[in-house]
Amino acid sequence: MIDYETLDGAIGVNWYEVDPNLQQLVDRVVAPGDREWAHAKLREFGALCGGPIAQRAEVTDRNPPRLVKYDRWGERIDHIIHHPGAIETKRDLHAKYLSLSFSEAAREREAPVTSTVGTAFSYLLSQAETGMLCAVGMTGGAAALVEAWGGPQAKAEILPHMTSEEFEHYWDGAMFMTERAGGSDVGATETVARHLEGEKWILNGFKWFCSNVDAKVIVTLARPEGAPPGVRGLALFAVPKTKSDGTPNGIDIHRLKDKLGTKAVPTGEVEFVNAEAYLLAGGNRVSEDPEAAARDGQGLVRMMSMVNGSRHGVALMGLGIARRCFLESAVYASKRRAFGTRIDNFPLVRETLMRMLMEIESCAAMVFEAARALEQGNRGLWRILVPLGKYRATRRGLQIATASLELLGGNGYIEDWPTARQLRDAQCHTIWEGTENIICLDVRRAASREGSHQELFKRLEEAVSIDASKHDILREPRDAIVTALEEAKQAVDIVLGAPKDIAQLHTRRLARALADVAQASLLLEEAAWELEHRSSARKAALTRLFVNTRLVRRKLWGIGSHDRTCIDLFEPVIRYEPIEDKAVLEAASG
Repeated sequence: MIDYETLDGAIGVNWYEVDPNLQQLVDRVVAPGDREWAHAKLREFGALCGGPIAQRAEVTDRNPPRLVKYDRWGERIDHIIHHPGAIETKRDLHAKYLSLSFSEAAREREAPVTSTVGTAFSYLLSQAETGMLCAVGMTGGAAALVEAWGGPQAKAEILPHMTSEEFEHYWDGAMFMTERAGGSDVGATETVARHLEGEKWILNGFKWFCSNVDAKVIVTLARPEGAPPGVRGLALFAVPKTKSDGTPNGIDIHRLKDKLGTKAVPTGEVEFVNAEAYLLAGGNRVSEDPEAAARDGQGLVRMMSMVNGSRHGVALMGLGIARRCFLESAVYASKRRAFGTRIDNFPLVRETLMRMLMEIESCAAMVFEAARALEQGNRGLWRILVPLGKYRATRRGLQIATASLELLGGNGYIEDWPTARQLRDAQCHTIWEGTENIICLDVRRAASREGSHQELFKRLEEAVSIDASKHDILREPRDAIVTALEEAKQAVDIVLGAPKDIAQLHTRRLARALADVAQASLLLEEAAWELEHRSSARKAALTRLFVNTRLVRRKLWGIGSHDRTCIDLFEPVIRYEPIEDKAVLEAASG
């Protein structure tokens, strides 16, 4: 049981220990032989994120990175100065988070960290500071691109640094895609690449939004001289911060963006001026036949593998903010008194907190399912769940941050309290790695071009195939979900068969429908597991609440309902106590 009244706030708390839903997820999906290890590592990381990292985040947000363009002799240096607390956090993350996948895991378990456990690490870090996850989270994706598509020279000169166990020798990564002329229209990229020798090329061009701007390795797109227009003419490159001889590369930082939030990660405007770069196009091809390799038309395709992983990370940023805001709100509501009682005794406050948890746990079900799909090698399911997770979790992160700020009232609007920063940061995530419109279009693209919706429906049919006869409490929501799932299939067929303009018009509705049925189906599966293994109907209560909120058409906007779930089940749901089936049914019937 979580007793929020004993807490002073979220900071100083082990965030893994106060999140039984995350613990249960580990029990449910991590291999039995790895569970003890995963729990121990996540408990250790939960203490780090809820303690020192969260404490430093409040300071570094007020002391963001700054750009020093020239040294005292007038020489151009373009140096980013970080607050010492930010450096300490990066050092901690390198030791406990980044290096885990290539050093400690290999020594202790002779196996890499699974996608599920890695996702849990990112989820916990996002609750402290999402900008920091951006600053450290892109390194794995950039290294993977070099590993998969770099030539021998690129791998030899870059990868040892990106996997270094020594923080002082470690190179972090970044991805620069956006240009002034292009924005989401990547095909309008104007950066030009000219072949130098072997694997090396020279880049010239201007990138408009460059997060983690002082990264040691940048992956970017450029158009080789003479290549055709549009995305088919783009090639993928890795740009080190320094040249092979140790001198600065041609990476000029014009200025840092004065952002609303995510201040932990510096975002700037960068010009490549004769910058040396390595072509990423597949092994020896990049040196044996560089011109042909650069013009194979697959540059954007290769980059998108990192983009999809980055979008998964952004979904976790929204989800992490939602979870942090819930925890802050639950603590505050247990302590704040008005009209002679704690405010979490009021029905409207109870409903607010219950719906926060409903949204968080349903989003977590979908986002962590994407991680499972990746580690199981189900690329089709991963391909469509990532944009769906990004679409839903980032929007819910922003909405829950707003609700949390309002629950704290005037205090929530003051920067002395934690919710103001969470709201500022949350607004970024609906934009990062694609606005909501772009993400919805990507959901349709995953279905129309790759048929990924078939893998999604196959997985959801498996999730709803529970034996509801064992648990009457799940019969009604399961029937509603099955009906919604059939309607979602029809909706996909209509959109894929519609004229282009009508299909685009309905793209957001399609993403909403698929997200709703995915969350509901996966929640139902979790509820059945909890009833079977924990003898508790807590998750069943949240499943029923989600179904009644998202899938059931309510008469009179629900005003005629006597459902008392948010009032009568508030204490056990919020505190993660076991609940009997009978209690859920009685609350639902009023």
